[in-house]
Amino acid sequence: MTVTRRDFLKVCGGTATFLGFSKLQVLEALAQAKEGKPAVLWIQGAGCTGCSVSLLNAVDPDIAKVLLEIISLKFHPTVMAAAGEMAMAKLYDAAKTYDGKYFLVVEGGVPTGANGHYCMVGEYKGKDVTMLDLTKRLGHRAAGVLAVGACAAFGGIPAAKPNPTGVKSVQQIFKDNGIKTPLINIGGCPPHPTWMVGTIAHILTKGLPEVDGYKRPKLFFNNNIHDNCPYLKHYDAQKFAKTWGEKDACRVKLGCKGPDTNADCYKKIWNNGVNWCVDNAICIGCVEPTFPDGVSPLYEQTTG
Repeated sequence: MTVTRRDFLKVCGGTATFLGFSKLQVLEALAQAKEGKPAVLWIQGAGCTGCSVSLLNAVDPDIAKVLLEIISLKFHPTVMAAAGEMAMAKLYDAAKTYDGKYFLVVEGGVPTGANGHYCMVGEYKGKDVTMLDLTKRLGHRAAGVLAVGACAAFGGIPAAKPNPTGVKSVQQIFKDNGIKTPLINIGGCPPHPTWMVGTIAHILTKGLPEVDGYKRPKLFFNNNIHDNCPYLKHYDAQKFAKTWGEKDACRVKLGCKGPDTNADCYKKIWNNGVNWCVDNAICIGCVEPTFPDGVSPLYEQTTG
């Protein structure tokens, strides 16, 4: 098996290292991936599919390389061609074939009300399949689980008050049912594509990444937005924006949640490096476990 320099540079984003991994580690990861790609099952619950859309915008490496060369995506209800019972059969077949070895990605919250029947994800052999049942069944047998996005990681908008469908995070579902499978939370509404792809890269090269108290990878969620904000000097000078569009003033008085938010949005930048929330608006704290109830009202000052 030969990995070309072009392959390496593509995965590394054109630099000598990717997320702190050495050239050798990245090459080894590619080699392992091409010879035996880890099976990934991706399921979706209560959410907007924004996490999948964000992932499809990955550029370093691009999503084609991730799906075709680095992982083996066995099930994804949004991007796969199959539908209905045929798709569900493929899901269960893959779970059986790779029992204990597959990685489960959960997008969206897990409704628990009405025995989970507020979120039906399919039908198999004449029986309804709920997101609750699928999360428990597949989560219990997985090698590891990634809860991607605010909804899966912490409940997010679907779990906001009054939460009539009883949405819970994957972590809470695991706790309620005694599931001990290793779990990583990747917050954000939606998450930056690098957070998702980078976590997969870390697992392939170094194993599970170090996480914070909320099970988020410290690689991406260990730095405070406010402390790294381009408007920090204006905050220190107590110069606050009173209207939108002011470029020479801090926006904390307009509701910016940067002081209470930990992520590297300021460094990764969004939309393929074009901009990020604080460029033209405010940070709404979407990566934090308290989002959205704990950071509302979004456009009123709650900190600082």
